[in-house]
Amino acid sequence: MSKPRAPEDGPADVSRRRPNINDIARLAGVSKKTVSRVINASPFVRAETRERIEAVIAELGYAPDPQARGLAYGRAFLIGLVYDNPNPQYVVNMQLGLLDGMKGSGFELVVHPCDRSSPTFLEDLRSFVERQRLFGVVLTPSVSEDERAATIMAEIGCAYVRVASVSLDQPEHMIETRDRLGGREAAAHLAELGHTRIAFVSGPRSFRSSHERRSGFEEALEERGLHLAKAFAVEGAYTYESGIERGRELLAMSPAPTAIFAGNDEMAAGVLQAARQAGLRVPEDLSVVGFDDFQIASRLWPTLTTVRTPTREIGRLAVERLMGREDDGRDPKSRLPSLVVRESTAPPPCRD
Repeated sequence: MSKPRAPEDGPADVSRRRPNINDIARLAGVSKKTVSRVINASPFVRAETRERIEAVIAELGYAPDPQARGLAYGRAFLIGLVYDNPNPQYVVNMQLGLLDGMKGSGFELVVHPCDRSSPTFLEDLRSFVERQRLFGVVLTPSVSEDERAATIMAEIGCAYVRVASVSLDQPEHMIETRDRLGGREAAAHLAELGHTRIAFVSGPRSFRSSHERRSGFEEALEERGLHLAKAFAVEGAYTYESGIERGRELLAMSPAPTAIFAGNDEMAAGVLQAARQAGLRVPEDLSVVGFDDFQIASRLWPTLTTVRTPTREIGRLAVERLMGREDDGRDPKSRLPSLVVRESTAPPPCRD
């Protein structure tokens, strides 16, 4: 006489232990392969089937094991963030955006800070991707602007998306931040306030964003009959300290500028400090504009007029493109730079 078959677990029974992919398939009435397709965001699953599987996953609180998936597919379900950026808030905001886009996907994030000036930069990058067996990589400025990095990804066969101020690759590999538009916004604002002696503190020359922000700034000034004087164009390092140093240099000139556009908020904060040290009031004696609109901009005194770049949103979009997900229909304008006017800008003093 055959032994009676034990009854299969129902949702309540499964919830008392860690559910696996077999449980999801059985309770949803589909194959394990179909469940795997839903987990991996494959488009080849009917909408009603996807909804049924996702409902079971949500009910059981199922989360795929990245290590087990990596063994099964011969690759890790890991996405790498590669950066060489002196601004820690940019890196944090980008990470938050990537995590937003990865939510519910079963992927995990690993980060790789690097130094493009290092003689082992390319070797270290290749080693990082191969050692981790990454599914894909998001490259941010200034690494994203280095064609050698993209070439390595192609050679390894690793999916990648580049975040950069201009298009440098095929559309599927690019998120363009359009920094030139932000520079135009800053110039237009200061010109409309009546400033004519306007200075610019750029970021490092090794960053494409520095050139794009300056180009847009100069274009918009020239359209209004103004120009950026050579003496008023100085290079910073995208750091607070460099903002102080360049700010001191500019404010020691005679005549000094009545407005300074800094290439990021960290340098703008340094310019504000240099103005205080020089005994100048902002915005009565000097207007200051930054770029990024990170948290520091609204916490300074006076609060900083700046060009907002939606870094977190860009990170979300980058990782979703990397995973092959379709755009969710959000307004593309939400990803473009836009001016945020606060307390650090006003018309020039009467002596201008």
